[in-house]
Amino acid sequence: MSDSGDFHKIASSTEVGEGDSRPFKLDGHRIAVVRHKGKIYALEDRCPHADATLAFGMVGNGAIACPWHFAEFRLETGEVLSGPACENIQIYEVRESDGAIEVRLSETSTNAP
Repeated sequence: MSDSGDFHKIASSTEVGEGDSRPFKLDGHRIAVVRHKGKIYALEDRCPHADATLAFGMVGNGAIACPWHFAEFRLETGEVLSGPACENIQIYEVRESDGAIEVRLSETSTNAP
């Protein structure tokens, strides 16, 4: 685990309720923060197919679907599960601490398919 200096507050815990996904910007990064089945996730908020904001997509079965063309990505890994997208998305390490959602900006997944 990294030290706390690597993490940056992106939102308060109350801003992202169960089943919600919200878009945020942090130091030039577009990040979708999702709470699904009690766990918080932080993903690149950009579908590689057509640059749609993923935070407005449907969340279910451990995945988020692009609201435009319904490409799906695994919340845990950013892996593309269905097209038309053919590239994975970045995921970020995320945690909740003292009522805040914090994200580490170093990428934990690659865009390699």
